[in-house]
Amino acid sequence: MRATSARLLRLLSLLQTRKDWPGGELAERLRVSPRTVRRDVDRLRELGYPIQATMGTGGGYQLGAGASLPPLLLDDDEAVAVAVGLRTAAQGGVSGIEETSVRALAKLLQVLPSRLRRRVDALGTFTVPMPSGGPAVDADTLALVAATCRDSERLRFDYESHDGSASRRTVEPHRLVARGRRWYLVAWDTVRDDWRTFRVDRMRPLTPTGPRVPPRDPPEQGVVAYLEERMNVHMWPVRARIRLFVPAEEAERTAGAHGRIEPVDERSCVLVCSGDSLLHMACYLGMLDMDMEVEEPDELRGHMARLATRFHRAAASG
Repeated sequence: MRATSARLLRLLSLLQTRKDWPGGELAERLRVSPRTVRRDVDRLRELGYPIQATMGTGGGYQLGAGASLPPLLLDDDEAVAVAVGLRTAAQGGVSGIEETSVRALAKLLQVLPSRLRRRVDALGTFTVPMPSGGPAVDADTLALVAATCRDSERLRFDYESHDGSASRRTVEPHRLVARGRRWYLVAWDTVRDDWRTFRVDRMRPLTPTGPRVPPRDPPEQGVVAYLEERMNVHMWPVRARIRLFVPAEEAERTAGAHGRIEPVDERSCVLVCSGDSLLHMACYLGMLDMDMEVEEPDELRGHMARLATRFHRAAASG
């Protein structure tokens, strides 16, 4: 009986790792006959796992989604990862799921073996969360936006931009991106006829959602790179170009997180960056340990000159 139970768990584990499994390959992996595989599949169905079978020469098995949630099969690392994820969710970031996360975590801890419970308890006991004060995303809004991405449906929503202005937008959602504690939607704006990014906590979706549309090809540089460029270059009121006298590869490591690096030659490149204040930009540039010159705007040169005078006076006063 113990061997049969172990084989059932092994079969279930295999079915969860791939969409389709030919019956012959499963039998070979489990070192049993195809008839035994069919019998074990029937036992898993009795336990509530919706396993679909296709007959014929190319027939096989597929683990489908059922109406009820059967027991999950997790290895040790997966179980700890789920528990840690539930603890993190219970601490906020997505509003409306904190209590649900606590309940799910309590159920998971009840069935974890003692060796894993000790690992999870250690993480919970000796980890101190530091509230970030960032905005919380409504769980229902997040689920609705994700569903429109999945189903290629147009989405209408009221949106508040970073300067407080309000607008109504109609978009073709593409992907959600989690960056720190914030969630962003990358979508095609049908009015502006271009890709745009939106912070989900500033969105108020209007239902029902719109009609289905053919999926668009993603931004050429990829979703994550597009979002980074939008956040570092295009979403701020002031912009600058600074010539850095280091190779582009070195600049990517030290300054690439704050703007776009454009190679010039083997010994120099240009940093294109933006922000909400030229003074703050001058302070940041002063922390880069490299020679540079400002190409534009002229106002940035003035801020850097005043800072240089102030620092020189401070250094001379000692």
